[in-house]
Amino acid sequence: MDWLEFSVEVDGETAEAVAELLNRYSPGGVAIETRLDCFEDELPAAAAFPKVVVKTYLPLDETADEVRRRLEEGLWHLRQIQPLPEPVVRVLAEEDWAEAWKKHYSRLRVGQRTVIVPAWEEYAPAPDEVVIRLEPGMAFGTGLHPTTRLCLQALERIVWPGCSVLDVGTGSGVLAIAAAKQGARSVLALDADPVAVAAAGENVARNQVAEVVRVVHGTLPGGAEVNWLWTVDHAPELVESGQFDLVLINILASAIIQMAPALAARLAPGGWLIGAGLIESQAPEVVDSLARQGLRVIEQIREQDWVALLARRG
Repeated sequence: MDWLEFSVEVDGETAEAVAELLNRYSPGGVAIETRLDCFEDELPAAAAFPKVVVKTYLPLDETADEVRRRLEEGLWHLRQIQPLPEPVVRVLAEEDWAEAWKKHYSRLRVGQRTVIVPAWEEYAPAPDEVVIRLEPGMAFGTGLHPTTRLCLQALERIVWPGCSVLDVGTGSGVLAIAAAKQGARSVLALDADPVAVAAAGENVARNQVAEVVRVVHGTLPGGAEVNWLWTVDHAPELVESGQFDLVLINILASAIIQMAPALAARLAPGGWLIGAGLIESQAPEVVDSLARQGLRVIEQIREQDWVALLARRG
């Protein structure tokens, strides 16, 4: 199948609104990238960060024209509130797309010891490094975006040997794999997008953590942001039982708010939640929604305009 690449370059605050719009119609989810995302070593803190690119891929089938029209209409309405450039649209064959992103994806060091390595690249790790080999495919979560980096940094501090983990919206599986490689006993990785489920499953096998990580086409109750349009045969499984020592959710602020009751229900007493995918101005509302469910935010960590919340139950 050929694909329609649909991308818009915006500032960090506007990215949230554009991502929500694209996510309503996107079968492969939405990626938010910066022009400087692809580098081996972390940038100095004083470096100037450019705008971000919100991007998605639409299957070029009989629905493509209608979906494109709806996206362009949605952007027109957003443009009445704040300046937005015209979207950049191009057609990619499956094989062309598969190679296009590889040209801009290179090794990335995150935190103190985590290293994201492209699956096709040779790398000899140091003894204390946590190496994650990824081939993301059409799934969000390469470790390149600030929200993913913030989660990986938090995982280095919070995961403990023998803990159980729930990863909501796993994308490429990068956070689930990181938790497994840092000692988690079991990880349940959920995604509502079957494309992401397939990519995550492949990456779990590639990193030899299949005995620890289980990838499921699923979500939590309350996720109104989940796009049901791309579920072909059935709706994703809703996870409504079980408790976990650590819950990860790196999606959108609105989704975290709507899922807050389910997130709290899945978290064991004394457990931790890492919530990301939100910008600084959205943090207070997300903190309040978690507090109403008995989750106290212990710390907020930031990169650029992006925030990750570290919360604890009881």
